[in-house]
Amino acid sequence: MTLRMSSDSDKKRPITKRETGLAVKERTRTKKPPMYKVLLHNDDYTTKEFVVMILETIFQKSESEALRIMMHVHNNGVGVAGVYTHEVAETKAVKTMNLAQAHEYPLQCSLEPTE
Repeated sequence: MTLRMSSDSDKKRPITKRETGLAVKERTRTKKPPMYKVLLHNDDYTTKEFVVMILETIFQKSESEALRIMMHVHNNGVGVAGVYTHEVAETKAVKTMNLAQAHEYPLQCSLEPTE
């Protein structure tokens, strides 16, 4: 085994990160997915009970929360059923529209990006 003595030229050379033996790995930060509001729109034909049922079954709201959201939609014309990623929001909106159509209600949903 041969030992090497450092020469004067080695001492003058700056040490770089590569020479220190440290492995530096940059981590890429994953960006959070954009969120979307699922909006329920009021109409004159869909019953309040049906809207509450939709909120409880599709959007997993408690009975009291479903009643609060339903009354907000009834009084203001539109209300937020929930906030989800685009794929989840779209799926819940389609399920809502399909169930409303199956029960012959004109209930409408839309998606709106959050800010």
